[in-house]
Amino acid sequence: MGFLDFFADLCDWPQHDSKKLKKSKQLKTVEIKVRMDCEGCERKVKKAVEGMKGVAKVEVEPKQHKLTVTGYVDPNKVLQRVRHRTGKKADFWPYVQYDLVARLTRKPHLIIMYLLLVAAQFRPC
Repeated sequence: MGFLDFFADLCDWPQHDSKKLKKSKQLKTVEIKVRMDCEGCERKVKKAVEGMKGVAKVEVEPKQHKLTVTGYVDPNKVLQRVRHRTGKKADFWPYVQYDLVARLTRKPHLIIMYLLLVAAQFRPC
């Protein structure tokens, strides 16, 4: 190894993992369930996330108690920001997991049991 090779190695910039950079730059949509009773609550929730770095769009649906944030953001940071800035209980929007649906479609007897349980809850007195 000569002097030029040694010097060239010293001048090399550190290599970044391109997958890691691309992963952090993906556009994401984060849906959060947070209780909003009045217009003041709506404003408070919306303002809590509007100032975040990477936020492109904020939508509030007060009747559904739903906040939708679109941008280059980390979902956990958005959730923590809403909780901290508003003082409200907030959780990710509930959804049915894909693998749960796939398991149920392979086992029809589980679907029937689930439907019977749901029907039993709404039985008239």
